[in-house]
Amino acid sequence: MTQERTGVATLKGSPITLIGPALKAGDQAPDFVLSKNLLEEVSLSDYAGKIKLISVVPSLDTGVCDAQTRRFNTEAAELGDDVVILTVSVDLPFAQARWCGAAGIDRVITLSDHKTASFGEAYGVLIKELRLDMRSIFVIDKNDKLTYVEYLSEMGEHPNYEAAIAAVKELL
Repeated sequence: MTQERTGVATLKGSPITLIGPALKAGDQAPDFVLSKNLLEEVSLSDYAGKIKLISVVPSLDTGVCDAQTRRFNTEAAELGDDVVILTVSVDLPFAQARWCGAAGIDRVITLSDHKTASFGEAYGVLIKELRLDMRSIFVIDKNDKLTYVEYLSEMGEHPNYEAAIAAVKELL
């Protein structure tokens, strides 16, 4: 049976249900399969040996998600080649590519959870009522251990960018 968590997150003050476990620092990062584009899929192992910052957003076409992705794209330039920043949403790969082109995003890799929402379930961010992934941040070390986890309690809030970047820098 799939785990459901209620009372931990809201959308404009209204409660939403998250599907999946509440991961924490020290846990092994769950594997995933996400669409990189229409025909190519990637998994956690595709980023083996890298420090991974996974920025989860409900949709790139919203203000906070746009700002979050732009911020991490800027930060990526200063983190070096040992770090990969992945932005995960349920947006279709076409929409992600269009948005990245229009926004000039060139350092963050956008990945889509649209096919099965299995990333959302594995990382405990799938919103039952909307079939979107809840805003959250995960930092994963080179051995695929979670070192930083931030689940936002309100969908419209920004994550703690400074804490996430500091968690990445601690691994460098």
